[in-house]
Amino acid sequence: MDKFDLIVVGSGAGMHVVSNAVHEGMRVALVEQGPVGGTCLNNGCVPSKMLIHPADVIRTIQDATAVGVKAEIAEIDFPLIMSRMRSVVESGRKHLEQSIEAEENVTWYRNTAEFIDNHTLKSGDKIISAPNIVIASGARALIPPIPGLKEAGYLDNSSVLNINKLPESLIIIGAGYIGCEYGHFFSTMGTKVTILGRSPQVLNNEDPEVCRIVKKVLSRDLKLLTSHEVMEVEIRVGEKVVSAKNMDDNHVYEFNAEEILVAAGRRSNSDILKPEKTGVNMDKQGWVIVNEYLETNRPGIWALGDVIGKHMFRHTANYEAEVAWHNITNERKEKVDFHAVPHAVFTHPQVAGVGLKESDAAVAGYKVLIGRAKYTEVAKGRAMAEEDGFVKVVVEKESGKILGCSVVGSNAAELIQQAVYLMNAEYQDLEPLIKSQVIHPTISEVLVKAFTKLQNLPNA
Repeated sequence: MDKFDLIVVGSGAGMHVVSNAVHEGMRVALVEQGPVGGTCLNNGCVPSKMLIHPADVIRTIQDATAVGVKAEIAEIDFPLIMSRMRSVVESGRKHLEQSIEAEENVTWYRNTAEFIDNHTLKSGDKIISAPNIVIASGARALIPPIPGLKEAGYLDNSSVLNINKLPESLIIIGAGYIGCEYGHFFSTMGTKVTILGRSPQVLNNEDPEVCRIVKKVLSRDLKLLTSHEVMEVEIRVGEKVVSAKNMDDNHVYEFNAEEILVAAGRRSNSDILKPEKTGVNMDKQGWVIVNEYLETNRPGIWALGDVIGKHMFRHTANYEAEVAWHNITNERKEKVDFHAVPHAVFTHPQVAGVGLKESDAAVAGYKVLIGRAKYTEVAKGRAMAEEDGFVKVVVEKESGKILGCSVVGSNAAELIQQAVYLMNAEYQDLEPLIKSQVIHPTISEVLVKAFTKLQNLPNA
Protein backbone atom coordinates (compact mmCIF):
# COMPACT_ATOMS: atom_id res chain seq x y z
CA MET A 1 0.00 0.00 0.00
CA ASP A 2 1.21 3.51 -0.93
CA LYS A 3 0.46 6.04 1.81
CA PHE A 4 0.02 9.76 1.18
CA ASP A 5 -0.94 12.87 3.08
CA LEU A 6 -3.73 13.59 0.62
CA ILE A 7 -5.48 11.90 -2.30
CA VAL A 8 -7.26 14.02 -4.92
CA VAL A 9 -9.51 12.31 -7.45
CA GLY A 10 -9.91 14.49 -10.54
CA SER A 11 -7.63 17.02 -12.23
CA GLY A 12 -10.09 19.83 -12.92
CA ALA A 13 -10.73 22.09 -9.93
CA GLY A 14 -9.07 19.37 -7.85
CA MET A 15 -5.73 20.71 -9.09
CA HIS A 16 -6.20 23.76 -6.86
CA VAL A 17 -6.18 21.44 -3.85
CA VAL A 18 -3.15 19.58 -5.24
CA SER A 19 -1.22 22.85 -5.73
CA ASN A 20 -2.00 24.07 -2.22
CA ALA A 21 -0.98 20.75 -0.70
CA VAL A 22 2.30 20.64 -2.60
CA HIS A 23 3.05 24.19 -1.48
CA GLU A 24 2.66 22.98 2.11
CA GLY A 25 5.08 20.08 1.51
CA MET A 26 2.49 17.29 1.48
CA ARG A 27 2.86 14.07 -0.44
CA VAL A 28 -0.11 13.94 -2.82
CA ALA A 29 -1.66 11.21 -4.94
CA LEU A 30 -3.53 12.50 -7.99
CA VAL A 31 -5.96 9.99 -9.51
CA GLU A 32 -6.81 10.89 -13.11
CA GLN A 33 -7.17 8.49 -16.00
CA GLY A 34 -7.07 11.44 -18.36
CA PRO A 35 -7.29 13.68 -20.08
CA VAL A 36 -6.07 16.08 -17.40
CA GLY A 37 -7.78 19.38 -16.87
CA GLY A 38 -11.33 18.22 -16.23
CA THR A 39 -14.48 19.04 -18.17
CA CYS A 40 -13.70 22.76 -18.46
CA LEU A 41 -10.48 22.33 -20.42
CA ASN A 42 -11.30 19.23 -22.42
CA ASN A 43 -14.97 19.29 -23.40
CA GLY A 44 -16.62 22.20 -21.61
CA CYS A 45 -15.89 25.89 -21.16
CA VAL A 46 -12.67 26.27 -23.14
CA PRO A 47 -13.42 24.32 -26.34
CA SER A 48 -17.06 25.35 -26.56
CA LYS A 49 -16.20 29.06 -26.22
CA MET A 50 -13.43 28.68 -28.80
CA LEU A 51 -16.21 27.57 -31.15
CA ILE A 52 -18.84 30.04 -30.03
CA HIS A 53 -16.70 33.15 -30.46
CA PRO A 54 -16.54 32.86 -34.26
CA ALA A 55 -20.29 32.18 -34.22
CA ASP A 56 -20.77 35.42 -32.26
CA VAL A 57 -18.64 37.27 -34.81
CA ILE A 58 -20.83 35.96 -37.62
CA ARG A 59 -24.06 36.95 -35.87
CA THR A 60 -22.64 40.41 -35.19
CA ILE A 61 -21.95 40.85 -38.89
CA GLN A 62 -25.40 39.57 -39.82
CA ASP A 63 -27.14 41.76 -37.24
CA ALA A 64 -25.22 44.84 -38.35
CA THR A 65 -27.88 45.61 -40.96
CA ALA A 66 -30.01 46.95 -38.09
CA VAL A 67 -27.51 49.80 -37.63
CA GLY A 68 -27.03 50.48 -41.33
CA VAL A 69 -24.02 48.29 -42.02
CA LYS A 70 -24.46 45.70 -44.75
CA ALA A 71 -21.71 43.13 -45.04
CA GLU A 72 -21.30 39.67 -46.50
CA ILE A 73 -19.42 36.69 -45.09
CA ALA A 74 -17.30 35.29 -47.90
CA GLU A 75 -16.43 31.98 -46.25
CA ILE A 76 -16.65 30.09 -42.99
CA ASP A 77 -13.63 27.84 -42.54
CA PHE A 78 -15.14 25.12 -40.35
CA PRO A 79 -12.03 22.86 -40.32
CA LEU A 80 -9.89 25.82 -39.22
CA ILE A 81 -12.33 26.72 -36.44
CA MET A 82 -12.22 23.14 -35.17
CA SER A 83 -8.44 22.78 -35.45
CA ARG A 84 -7.86 26.11 -33.69
CA MET A 85 -10.07 24.94 -30.83
CA ARG A 86 -8.19 21.65 -30.54
CA SER A 87 -4.78 23.29 -30.57
CA VAL A 88 -5.73 25.51 -27.62
CA VAL A 89 -7.10 22.53 -25.67
CA GLU A 90 -4.09 20.34 -26.45
CA SER A 91 -1.65 23.10 -25.50
CA GLY A 92 -3.38 23.66 -22.17
CA ARG A 93 -3.49 19.93 -21.48
CA LYS A 94 0.19 19.45 -22.35
CA HIS A 95 1.24 22.29 -20.08
CA LEU A 96 -0.75 20.82 -17.18
CA GLU A 97 0.66 17.32 -17.77
CA GLN A 98 4.21 18.66 -17.73
CA SER A 99 3.54 20.54 -14.49
CA ILE A 100 2.20 17.41 -12.80
CA GLU A 101 5.06 15.22 -13.99
CA ALA A 102 7.67 17.75 -12.86
CA GLU A 103 6.37 17.89 -9.29
CA GLU A 104 8.22 15.32 -7.19
CA ASN A 105 5.66 15.43 -4.34
CA VAL A 106 2.81 14.38 -6.67
CA THR A 107 2.29 10.79 -7.78
CA TRP A 108 -0.04 10.55 -10.75
CA TYR A 109 -2.18 7.41 -10.92
CA ARG A 110 -3.43 7.18 -14.51
CA ASN A 111 -6.14 4.57 -14.04
CA THR A 112 -9.66 4.91 -12.72
CA ALA A 113 -9.94 4.26 -9.01
CA GLU A 114 -12.55 2.92 -6.64
CA PHE A 115 -12.91 2.83 -2.88
CA ILE A 116 -12.13 -0.51 -1.27
CA ASP A 117 -12.00 0.56 2.39
CA ASN A 118 -12.04 3.64 4.62
CA HIS A 119 -9.63 6.18 3.12
CA THR A 120 -8.33 3.52 0.76
CA LEU A 121 -8.56 3.35 -3.03
CA LYS A 122 -7.50 0.89 -5.67
CA SER A 123 -6.18 2.34 -8.94
CA GLY A 124 -5.15 -0.33 -11.42
CA ASP A 125 -3.01 -2.73 -9.39
CA LYS A 126 -2.04 -0.08 -6.84
CA ILE A 127 -3.57 0.39 -3.39
CA ILE A 128 -3.33 3.93 -2.01
CA SER A 129 -4.51 5.54 1.22
CA ALA A 130 -4.50 8.94 2.91
CA PRO A 131 -6.13 10.56 5.98
CA ASN A 132 -7.85 13.06 3.66
CA ILE A 133 -9.40 12.33 0.29
CA VAL A 134 -10.94 14.92 -2.03
CA ILE A 135 -13.48 13.67 -4.56
CA ALA A 136 -13.47 16.02 -7.54
CA SER A 137 -14.25 13.43 -10.18
CA GLY A 138 -16.78 15.52 -12.12
CA ALA A 139 -19.70 14.51 -14.29
CA ARG A 140 -20.41 13.35 -17.82
CA ALA A 141 -23.22 13.48 -20.34
CA LEU A 142 -26.49 11.89 -19.26
CA ILE A 143 -27.71 9.69 -22.09
CA PRO A 144 -31.43 8.95 -21.71
CA PRO A 145 -32.60 5.38 -22.47
CA ILE A 146 -34.30 6.29 -25.76
CA PRO A 147 -35.09 3.22 -27.90
CA GLY A 148 -32.90 3.14 -31.00
CA LEU A 149 -30.61 6.00 -29.94
CA LYS A 150 -27.53 3.85 -29.34
CA GLU A 151 -28.03 1.92 -32.58
CA ALA A 152 -28.48 5.10 -34.63
CA GLY A 153 -25.44 6.76 -33.08
CA TYR A 154 -25.18 10.18 -31.50
CA LEU A 155 -22.80 12.93 -30.42
CA ASP A 156 -22.41 14.35 -26.92
CA ASN A 157 -20.51 17.35 -25.59
CA SER A 158 -17.25 15.37 -25.81
CA SER A 159 -17.51 13.57 -29.15
CA VAL A 160 -18.92 16.63 -30.94
CA LEU A 161 -15.49 18.21 -30.60
CA ASN A 162 -13.95 15.47 -32.74
CA ILE A 163 -15.99 16.01 -35.90
CA ASN A 164 -14.25 17.40 -38.97
CA LYS A 165 -17.19 17.71 -41.34
CA LEU A 166 -20.02 20.13 -40.69
CA PRO A 167 -23.32 18.22 -40.63
CA GLU A 168 -25.94 19.54 -43.03
CA SER A 169 -28.64 18.98 -40.43
CA LEU A 170 -28.63 18.34 -36.69
CA ILE A 171 -31.22 17.44 -34.06
CA ILE A 172 -30.27 18.47 -30.52
CA ILE A 173 -32.04 16.56 -27.75
CA GLY A 174 -32.26 18.99 -24.85
CA ALA A 175 -32.90 22.73 -24.62
CA GLY A 176 -30.61 23.50 -21.69
CA TYR A 177 -27.40 25.50 -21.78
CA ILE A 178 -25.40 22.93 -23.78
CA GLY A 179 -28.19 22.48 -26.32
CA CYS A 180 -28.67 26.23 -26.74
CA GLU A 181 -24.97 26.98 -27.02
CA TYR A 182 -24.35 24.31 -29.65
CA GLY A 183 -27.60 25.20 -31.39
CA HIS A 184 -26.22 28.74 -31.76
CA PHE A 185 -22.86 27.47 -33.00
CA PHE A 186 -24.06 24.98 -35.59
CA SER A 187 -26.88 27.14 -36.94
CA THR A 188 -24.39 29.96 -37.44
CA MET A 189 -22.01 27.63 -39.27
CA GLY A 190 -24.82 26.81 -41.70
CA THR A 191 -26.29 23.60 -40.28
CA LYS A 192 -30.07 23.19 -40.24
CA VAL A 193 -30.71 22.80 -36.50
CA THR A 194 -33.72 21.49 -34.59
CA ILE A 195 -33.71 21.63 -30.78
CA LEU A 196 -36.17 19.37 -28.96
CA GLY A 197 -36.63 20.31 -25.31
CA ARG A 198 -38.67 18.23 -22.86
CA SER A 199 -39.40 21.10 -20.45
CA PRO A 200 -42.12 23.68 -21.17
CA GLN A 201 -39.50 26.41 -21.54
CA VAL A 202 -36.02 26.72 -22.98
CA LEU A 203 -33.24 27.06 -20.36
CA ASN A 204 -35.55 25.76 -17.69
CA ASN A 205 -33.56 27.16 -14.76
CA GLU A 206 -33.69 30.77 -15.98
CA ASP A 207 -36.29 33.43 -15.28
CA PRO A 208 -39.38 32.84 -17.49
CA GLU A 209 -39.20 36.36 -18.92
CA VAL A 210 -35.62 35.70 -20.03
CA CYS A 211 -36.58 32.33 -21.46
CA ARG A 212 -39.29 33.85 -23.64
CA ILE A 213 -36.77 36.26 -25.15
CA VAL A 214 -34.24 33.48 -25.78
CA LYS A 215 -36.83 31.33 -27.53
CA LYS A 216 -37.99 34.24 -29.66
CA VAL A 217 -34.49 35.29 -30.79
CA LEU A 218 -32.93 31.86 -31.12
CA SER A 219 -35.89 30.66 -33.17
CA ARG A 220 -34.96 33.12 -35.91
CA ASP A 221 -31.99 30.92 -36.77
CA LEU A 222 -33.17 27.41 -35.94
CA LYS A 223 -36.23 25.38 -35.03
CA LEU A 224 -36.69 25.37 -31.26
CA LEU A 225 -39.47 23.22 -29.81
CA THR A 226 -40.21 22.90 -26.10
CA SER A 227 -42.56 20.38 -24.41
CA HIS A 228 -41.33 17.68 -26.80
CA GLU A 229 -40.29 14.34 -25.31
CA VAL A 230 -38.18 12.14 -27.57
CA MET A 231 -39.72 8.66 -27.78
CA GLU A 232 -37.64 6.78 -30.35
CA VAL A 233 -34.81 7.08 -32.87
CA GLU A 234 -34.54 5.18 -36.16
CA ILE A 235 -32.38 5.20 -39.27
CA ARG A 236 -34.25 5.50 -42.56
CA VAL A 237 -32.58 5.85 -45.95
CA GLY A 238 -29.34 7.04 -44.39
CA GLU A 239 -30.97 9.65 -42.16
CA LYS A 240 -31.66 9.63 -38.44
CA VAL A 241 -35.34 9.99 -37.61
CA VAL A 242 -36.37 11.19 -34.17
CA SER A 243 -39.94 10.67 -32.97
CA ALA A 244 -41.00 13.14 -30.29
CA LYS A 245 -44.27 13.54 -28.44
CA ASN A 246 -45.65 17.05 -28.17
CA MET A 247 -46.86 17.11 -24.58
CA ASP A 248 -49.25 19.96 -25.35
CA ASP A 249 -51.32 18.12 -27.98
CA ASN A 250 -50.20 14.49 -27.27
CA HIS A 251 -49.28 13.94 -30.92
CA VAL A 252 -46.03 12.29 -32.00
CA TYR A 253 -44.03 14.12 -34.67
CA GLU A 254 -41.00 13.00 -36.68
CA PHE A 255 -37.83 14.99 -37.30
CA ASN A 256 -35.07 14.02 -39.73
CA ALA A 257 -31.39 14.96 -39.59
CA GLU A 258 -27.94 13.80 -40.59
CA GLU A 259 -26.74 13.81 -36.98
CA ILE A 260 -28.02 13.86 -33.38
CA LEU A 261 -26.45 15.70 -30.44
CA VAL A 262 -27.59 14.60 -26.97
CA ALA A 263 -27.62 17.46 -24.46
CA ALA A 264 -30.14 16.07 -21.97
CA GLY A 265 -28.27 16.82 -18.77
CA ARG A 266 -25.35 15.55 -16.73
CA ARG A 267 -24.72 12.56 -14.49
CA SER A 268 -22.24 12.07 -11.68
CA ASN A 269 -19.02 10.12 -12.19
CA SER A 270 -19.40 8.67 -8.70
CA ASP A 271 -20.49 5.34 -10.18
CA ILE A 272 -16.88 4.82 -11.30
CA LEU A 273 -15.37 5.74 -7.93
CA LYS A 274 -17.93 3.84 -5.82
CA PRO A 275 -17.64 5.98 -2.66
CA GLU A 276 -20.60 4.11 -1.20
CA LYS A 277 -18.20 1.23 -0.50
CA THR A 278 -16.72 3.29 2.29
CA GLY A 279 -20.07 4.55 3.55
CA VAL A 280 -20.17 7.90 1.76
CA ASN A 281 -23.79 9.00 1.28
CA MET A 282 -25.12 9.80 -2.18
CA ASP A 283 -28.55 10.83 -3.38
CA LYS A 284 -30.76 8.84 -5.76
CA GLN A 285 -29.10 10.39 -8.81
CA GLY A 286 -25.61 9.47 -7.62
CA TRP A 287 -24.48 12.95 -6.56
CA VAL A 288 -22.19 12.88 -3.53
CA ILE A 289 -23.84 14.50 -0.50
CA VAL A 290 -21.74 17.04 1.43
CA ASN A 291 -22.39 19.38 4.34
CA GLU A 292 -21.82 23.14 4.40
CA TYR A 293 -18.08 22.49 4.83
CA LEU A 294 -17.92 20.23 1.72
CA GLU A 295 -17.26 17.19 3.90
CA THR A 296 -19.13 13.94 3.32
CA ASN A 297 -20.62 11.95 6.17
CA ARG A 298 -17.27 10.13 6.41
CA PRO A 299 -14.72 12.32 8.28
CA GLY A 300 -11.74 13.19 6.13
CA ILE A 301 -13.52 12.54 2.82
CA TRP A 302 -14.48 15.71 0.97
CA ALA A 303 -16.19 16.41 -2.35
CA LEU A 304 -16.45 19.40 -4.64
CA GLY A 305 -17.34 20.46 -8.17
CA ASP A 306 -19.74 18.75 -10.52
CA VAL A 307 -19.73 15.48 -8.56
CA ILE A 308 -21.89 17.07 -5.83
CA GLY A 309 -24.43 18.24 -8.44
CA LYS A 310 -25.10 21.70 -7.01
CA HIS A 311 -23.68 24.60 -9.06
CA MET A 312 -21.93 22.97 -11.98
CA PHE A 313 -19.67 25.82 -13.06
CA ARG A 314 -15.88 25.83 -13.12
CA HIS A 315 -15.65 29.11 -11.23
CA THR A 316 -17.81 27.62 -8.46
CA ALA A 317 -15.70 24.46 -8.36
CA ASN A 318 -12.55 26.58 -8.03
CA TYR A 319 -14.15 28.41 -5.10
CA GLU A 320 -15.19 25.11 -3.51
CA ALA A 321 -11.65 23.81 -3.89
CA GLU A 322 -10.32 26.71 -1.82
CA VAL A 323 -12.99 26.20 0.84
CA ALA A 324 -12.29 22.47 1.00
CA TRP A 325 -8.56 23.08 1.30
CA HIS A 326 -9.10 25.55 4.13
CA ASN A 327 -11.29 23.08 5.98
CA ILE A 328 -8.85 20.21 5.53
CA THR A 329 -6.05 22.23 7.10
CA ASN A 330 -7.80 24.39 9.71
CA GLU A 331 -9.73 23.56 12.86
CA ARG A 332 -11.91 26.64 12.41
CA LYS A 333 -13.94 25.62 9.39
CA GLU A 334 -15.43 27.86 6.72
CA LYS A 335 -18.91 27.34 5.28
CA VAL A 336 -19.57 27.55 1.56
CA ASP A 337 -21.54 30.60 0.51
CA PHE A 338 -23.77 30.06 -2.51
CA HIS A 339 -25.93 33.19 -2.18
CA ALA A 340 -24.39 34.87 -5.24
CA VAL A 341 -23.27 32.18 -7.68
CA PRO A 342 -23.12 33.74 -11.16
CA HIS A 343 -23.49 31.91 -14.45
CA ALA A 344 -23.76 32.64 -18.15
CA VAL A 345 -25.11 30.84 -21.20
CA PHE A 346 -23.22 31.77 -24.35
CA THR A 347 -26.00 31.31 -26.84
CA HIS A 348 -27.65 33.97 -29.01
CA PRO A 349 -28.78 36.05 -27.22
CA GLN A 350 -26.35 35.67 -24.33
CA VAL A 351 -27.90 34.98 -20.91
CA ALA A 352 -26.54 35.52 -17.41
CA GLY A 353 -27.92 35.28 -13.90
CA VAL A 354 -27.03 35.42 -10.23
CA GLY A 355 -28.91 34.73 -7.00
CA LEU A 356 -32.67 34.29 -6.73
CA LYS A 357 -35.23 34.56 -9.47
CA GLU A 358 -38.53 36.27 -8.71
CA SER A 359 -40.21 32.88 -8.17
CA ASP A 360 -37.40 31.70 -5.87
CA ALA A 361 -37.78 34.79 -3.71
CA ALA A 362 -41.53 34.23 -3.41
CA VAL A 363 -41.03 30.62 -2.33
CA ALA A 364 -38.44 31.74 0.23
CA GLY A 365 -40.96 34.17 1.70
CA TYR A 366 -39.20 37.43 0.84
CA LYS A 367 -41.12 40.66 0.33
CA VAL A 368 -39.47 42.00 -2.79
CA LEU A 369 -39.29 44.81 -5.29
CA ILE A 370 -38.79 43.95 -8.97
CA GLY A 371 -37.02 46.20 -11.45
CA ARG A 372 -36.99 45.74 -15.21
CA ALA A 373 -35.25 47.66 -17.99
CA LYS A 374 -34.77 47.05 -21.71
CA TYR A 375 -31.43 47.75 -23.35
CA THR A 376 -33.15 50.28 -25.60
CA GLU A 377 -34.04 52.42 -22.58
CA VAL A 378 -30.45 53.66 -22.50
CA ALA A 379 -28.53 55.44 -25.26
CA LYS A 380 -25.91 52.74 -25.80
CA GLY A 381 -28.58 50.07 -26.11
CA ARG A 382 -30.38 52.12 -28.75
CA ALA A 383 -27.09 52.66 -30.59
CA MET A 384 -26.54 48.90 -30.59
CA ALA A 385 -30.10 48.27 -31.83
CA GLU A 386 -30.52 45.80 -28.97
CA GLU A 387 -34.28 45.48 -29.29
CA ASP A 388 -34.50 42.30 -27.22
CA GLY A 389 -31.91 43.00 -24.50
CA PHE A 390 -33.39 42.99 -21.00
CA VAL A 391 -32.37 43.23 -17.32
CA LYS A 392 -34.44 42.14 -14.33
CA VAL A 393 -33.47 42.64 -10.68
CA VAL A 394 -34.91 41.27 -7.45
CA VAL A 395 -34.42 43.33 -4.27
CA GLU A 396 -35.59 42.74 -0.68
CA LYS A 397 -38.18 45.42 0.02
CA GLU A 398 -37.20 46.45 3.54
CA SER A 399 -33.40 46.30 3.39
CA GLY A 400 -32.61 47.04 -0.25
CA LYS A 401 -30.54 43.87 -0.30
CA ILE A 402 -29.96 42.57 -3.82
CA LEU A 403 -31.34 39.04 -4.01
CA GLY A 404 -30.89 38.30 -7.70
CA CYS A 405 -30.44 39.57 -11.22
CA SER A 406 -31.08 38.19 -14.72
CA VAL A 407 -29.77 39.56 -18.01
CA VAL A 408 -30.38 38.58 -21.62
CA GLY A 409 -28.60 40.33 -24.46
CA SER A 410 -25.12 41.36 -25.60
CA ASN A 411 -22.48 41.48 -22.84
CA ALA A 412 -24.84 39.76 -20.38
CA ALA A 413 -21.96 37.99 -18.62
CA GLU A 414 -20.10 41.28 -18.08
CA LEU A 415 -23.22 43.10 -16.88
CA ILE A 416 -24.15 40.41 -14.36
CA GLN A 417 -20.70 40.56 -12.81
CA GLN A 418 -21.42 44.10 -11.58
CA ALA A 419 -24.40 42.76 -9.63
CA VAL A 420 -22.23 39.93 -8.27
CA TYR A 421 -19.75 42.42 -6.80
CA LEU A 422 -22.56 44.33 -5.10
CA MET A 423 -24.03 41.10 -3.70
CA ASN A 424 -20.67 40.31 -2.10
CA ALA A 425 -20.17 43.77 -0.59
CA GLU A 426 -20.64 44.32 3.15
CA TYR A 427 -24.36 45.09 3.09
CA GLN A 428 -25.19 43.41 -0.23
CA ASP A 429 -27.51 46.29 -1.05
CA LEU A 430 -27.97 48.66 -3.97
CA GLU A 431 -26.72 51.84 -2.24
CA PRO A 432 -23.21 51.79 -3.85
CA LEU A 433 -24.84 51.56 -7.26
CA ILE A 434 -27.26 54.41 -6.58
CA LYS A 435 -24.41 56.62 -5.29
CA SER A 436 -22.06 55.84 -8.17
CA GLN A 437 -21.64 57.84 -11.34
CA VAL A 438 -22.11 55.64 -14.39
CA ILE A 439 -20.23 56.46 -17.58
CA HIS A 440 -22.59 57.68 -20.27
CA PRO A 441 -23.25 56.25 -22.73
CA THR A 442 -22.50 52.64 -21.76
CA ILE A 443 -24.57 49.49 -21.63
CA SER A 444 -23.89 49.46 -17.84
CA GLU A 445 -26.59 52.11 -17.56
CA VAL A 446 -29.26 49.50 -18.26
CA LEU A 447 -28.40 47.70 -15.01
CA VAL A 448 -28.73 50.97 -13.11
CA LYS A 449 -31.98 51.68 -14.93
CA ALA A 450 -33.44 48.38 -13.74
CA PHE A 451 -32.63 49.24 -10.12
CA THR A 452 -34.13 52.72 -10.43
CA LYS A 453 -37.41 51.23 -11.67
CA LEU A 454 -38.05 48.98 -8.67
CA GLN A 455 -41.73 48.33 -8.12
CA ASN A 456 -43.89 46.37 -5.70
CA LEU A 457 -45.23 43.06 -6.90
CA PRO A 458 -49.02 42.89 -7.24
CA ASN A 459 -50.55 41.96 -3.87
CA ALA A 460 -47.14 42.18 -2.20
